[in-house]
Amino acid sequence: MYIVAALYHFTRFADPAALKPALEGLAQSHGVKGSLLLAREGVNGTIAGPRAGIDAVLAHIRAWPGCGDLEWKESSAPEMPFGRMKVRLKREIVTMGIEDVDPRARVGHYVEPSDWNALIASDDTVVIDTRNDYEVEIGTFQGAIDPQTKTFREFPDWWRENAHRFHNKRVAMFCTGGIRCEKATNFLISEGVEDVYHLKGGILKYLEEVPQAESRWDGDCFVFDGRVSLRHGLEIGEYDSCHACRRPVSAEDKTRPEFEQGVSCHRCIATFSDADRARFRERERQIRLAAERGEPHLGRD
Repeated sequence: MYIVAALYHFTRFADPAALKPALEGLAQSHGVKGSLLLAREGVNGTIAGPRAGIDAVLAHIRAWPGCGDLEWKESSAPEMPFGRMKVRLKREIVTMGIEDVDPRARVGHYVEPSDWNALIASDDTVVIDTRNDYEVEIGTFQGAIDPQTKTFREFPDWWRENAHRFHNKRVAMFCTGGIRCEKATNFLISEGVEDVYHLKGGILKYLEEVPQAESRWDGDCFVFDGRVSLRHGLEIGEYDSCHACRRPVSAEDKTRPEFEQGVSCHRCIATFSDADRARFRERERQIRLAAERGEPHLGRD
């Protein structure tokens, strides 16, 4: 069994590139894999590995300036959900594309999972899902508004076009682990919205702590690793991933004519060229050959 740790932390790194080599080396030496993003505004990502390895990497990050109070959410996986360890340098640890958005300055009111149901059931509260459209498609909170954004970068424009709909309403927002809401609530405050709330720890913390019998969540929660989706109690769902576009596919989706294992699904069939699909087919063939030999293959990672 592998420990999976999802984390993010907003702080100010003078030189994110200087942090990368030691972090990569430590993770690799402890059998930890996953993806971590470093930017001047902080760190974000998900890693998986043995207990000792996860503890070592988290301790290393917590020793960085401003990261002593780092928080993370843990779950588990019976198989390693990542193919390799990647540490990437980015302009933002979650891309919103708006200058001067700084969650360190101010964010909305945190709402504990145990208090979330009461808040979103209130008539004077509007609930907004800040995730991408394909994430919302497989699960969301009852009554939540789906902005139908393809990327988080589209959220500010969506809000500015729709803000008039939510006049005199409390705004409650949520996302997978909380990071997108840190930026989204800071952005709304900068737009003059004062009564802003967000789910502390995100959907993952809610699914971990709130009993299913009391839940207002419907469906699965998409996660950005090999498990694809999680349910209440953080149990692994039944979704697979389209290895062309990385979006979730259900058993029913796989019966559609557009689906070809490792090559396409109904969401991305028109996105890629014939040359792309030929390349994907060769990659899938190499993956199958590696599996037959009992060897790992990193082609999908």
